[in-house]
Amino acid sequence: MLENALLLGSDGSPIQHEGRIHSNDWDEVQAFCRATYMPYQVSPLDRFSRPKSTMLSARAGRVTASRFSYGTGIHLDKFDSEAGNILVLNTLRGKLNHQCDQEPASTCAGESFVVDCSRTDYWLDADPDHMQFNLTIPHQVMEEVAEKWFGFVPDNSLWTRRVKFGGPNSRWMALLEYVSRTMCADLPLSKDGAMARHLEELVCLDLLQEWAAGAGISLERGARTAAPYYVRQAEEIMSAEAREAPTIGDIAKRIGVSARTLSEGFRRFRGTSPLAFLSARRIQGLRADLEAATSDSTVTQIAAAWGYVNMGTLAGNYRKRFGELPSNTLKRMPSPK
Repeated sequence: MLENALLLGSDGSPIQHEGRIHSNDWDEVQAFCRATYMPYQVSPLDRFSRPKSTMLSARAGRVTASRFSYGTGIHLDKFDSEAGNILVLNTLRGKLNHQCDQEPASTCAGESFVVDCSRTDYWLDADPDHMQFNLTIPHQVMEEVAEKWFGFVPDNSLWTRRVKFGGPNSRWMALLEYVSRTMCADLPLSKDGAMARHLEELVCLDLLQEWAAGAGISLERGARTAAPYYVRQAEEIMSAEAREAPTIGDIAKRIGVSARTLSEGFRRFRGTSPLAFLSARRIQGLRADLEAATSDSTVTQIAAAWGYVNMGTLAGNYRKRFGELPSNTLKRMPSPK
């Protein structure tokens, strides 16, 4: 699988990429890596070696896929946490050794490794024959997918775990094959297009499940059932009354706790704040109404029913969360019969 990822299209013809796709220049290779992954430090295992690098990348929504190798043995460390990115390193050829929780873990052809460089430190060694099909995913995107599908944002018990997973015949590798073929058939994918959003969410959801399984965390039960009663009651109230936008102080009073206690409970057990949870429920509700609307409705009318008055701010927040403007969602709806 993935032998020709980002090289050949679905019809077998070579894919045309912009810019240089091979380089023997360290500065050129590092510029590609900073743009595709994040700033970090690279040290050749042979101090006098020069790279023979392959550098290909494509986007699916906010997820960047890359086919990459240095063409020489390297040691990488000091990944920039401020970049806010998660790396998923999928080995096509050769061998990588990764910093892991107990002792270093190795990945060979068909095996994968995930690390959230915004939450933990990390290093890796790669042999001279390595070739990777990697994913770069902003941490925020993973949080959004977790909140949408599981109702909460995992805490650092997940994000700080460095996990090896997958395998040559795994579901994950089959998914990457599908993602690669779809990207190759439609390069360049529109950042705001429906297929790009589909691939972004599909990859993130499956990665969350693989990651949690490797970390021994239950996304369906664990963190949600562990939360205290007042957090669960607040979630029920905010979900039911999202349109009315109750204040956090009022919710806390109705439950019988202080606003500070409620906020701390959300931070500890949901990895977010009550206000962020309510905002997510409101904008998700707005999206549901846009999707159910008929052609004689307007974004302004539907947004006003949810209490939104600043259309510019709403449009920015909506696009950040869903990858499109509210008007794009509305335009896809069928006309009334």
